[in-house]
Amino acid sequence: MSPTVFREGAYRFFFFSREERRPHIHVNHPTGEAKFWLDPRIELAVNYGLTAQRLARALRLIEEHEDEIRATWRRHFPG
Repeated sequence: MSPTVFREGAYRFFFFSREERRPHIHVNHPTGEAKFWLDPRIELAVNYGLTAQRLARALRLIEEHEDEIRATWRRHFPG
C-alpha cells in the first residue's frame, strides 16, 4: 500500500507502507522518482531520473506541505 499524501501538477507525493521508520516522502513524476528524508531536516535521499529543476520544484512543494506530510505520516504510522 502506498497512500498518496497530495498531488501537484504532474507530481505525486506518497509513502510506502512497509518501508523504513525514518520519516520520508516519495515523489513521482512522469520523468522519474525521488525520495526525501524529513528528519532531521528535509533533504534528498535518492533520485531516479529527475532533473535538478524538477528536484528543486519537488523540494519546494515538500517544504510548502511539510505540516500536512508530517500529520499524514503520524496518522499512517502511529507510535
